[in-house]
Parts: sequence; C-alpha cells; structure tokens
Amino acid sequence: MQERGGETDGAGRDVRCRVLLVEDEEPLRDRFARILASWPAGLLVAACATLDEAMRILREQPIDLLVTDLRLPDGHGTQAIRTLRALNPAADAMVISVLADDRTVIEAIEAGAAGYLLKDAASIELLEAIEELRAGRSPISSSIARIIVRRLNAPASAPRPPLAQALTPRETEILWGIAKGFTYAELAEQLGISRQTVPVHVKNIYRKLEAGNRSEAVFEASRRGLIRL
Repeated sequence: MQERGGETDGAGRDVRCRVLLVEDEEPLRDRFARILASWPAGLLVAACATLDEAMRILREQPIDLLVTDLRLPDGHGTQAIRTLRALNPAADAMVISVLADDRTVIEAIEAGAAGYLLKDAASIELLEAIEELRAGRSPISSSIARIIVRRLNAPASAPRPPLAQALTPRETEILWGIAKGFTYAELAEQLGISRQTVPVHVKNIYRKLEAGNRSEAVFEASRRGLIRL
C-alpha cells in the first residue's frame, strides 16, 4: 500500500494515527479501506482478511488504531483486540460488525474495544466515530445501544412471540447479506437480482421479524436461530 504524505513532527517523523483494518469480506474490506485511507489524520497500514494476517501485522508494526470485524475465517476479532492492548495499552480498538446479541458486544468491550459500529455506517459516521475514539470517548451505534437497553430491561420470564411467518429462501439469503453488511447494490449483484427488488425483500423481512431496522432484524433472526453469525 502506498503511503501518502502527511503530518510530521520536528524530527520529520510521520505522526498520523497508524490504522489496521481487519475484515474478511472483500467488498466490505475495500469499502472500509477507502474510507480509512481518506482520513487525513490517519495512515492505513494494512487491510487484512484473516486473524492470522492481523496478528502478524500487530507483532511487526506499531498500530495506534485497530478497526476489526468479529467473526473471521480463522478466529475472532477479540483476539486481535487483546493482542493490540497487550502490545500497546495506549492504542484504540473499534469493532465494526453486526450485533448478534448483547453478550457479543460485552465480550468485545471486555477485550478492550472502546467503540462499536454497525457495518452499514456511512463514511462520515465512521470517521466521526474514529475522531471521537481518539478524543477519549466511546462511540457506539444507536441501534446497538437501543437493542442492549431493550434486552436488559425485558423481564426474564417474558417469552418472545413465535415467528408468525417463515422467511423464504431468498429472504434468508438477503438477511444473511444484511448481516454481513453488504449494500443493496452488492446484494443484487451477488444474488443476480435487480437492485429494485432488494428493498422489497428487506421490507418483508422487517415485517416478519417485527424489526424496525437492519440491526434489529439481524438480532431477532440470530436469536431465533434463523441465521448464525
């Protein structure tokens, strides 16, 4: 990866925030990499597809900020977070993933993550969250916060109503794509359907799962065993 010129200190050393990205899905990795590469105060050191690649970079190069998914082909993003914190306690870690359940979020935070965003975060939202993180705050997607609060406040004995309607195979495919963070255009291309039909399927998924947004739909589908993340 070619490094752009940037801020230096009095000794001519680059003082930009050195960022490591970990995301196994190539379209999402490319999208996030473009966003991070556009951050003037940052320097994208590497964009890794596996935990093994990330661990190698962490051990070989100084990293100031780790932006990682959790479910990786060869492990879990919390392992990279723990390694980063052990090597550089002053470094920051942000999860950018899809919420499966509140325990996943708690585990990531306990590992050392100070921020947690959904994969559908826009470029401005992601960069603003990074700036907040570097300023000592803990950015978290509002949808995740709402789900956690709702789950914590729900009576333990109150059962969820049964799923009224089963998802079709196509809806399940689209729900899985939503869970992985693909855009509607990317889903349409992957599934060989028109861009206009994806929102129709998504609307039906929301209705059947009694969800108001993608994070709630993924949460309910995961909780009910319709998909595994």
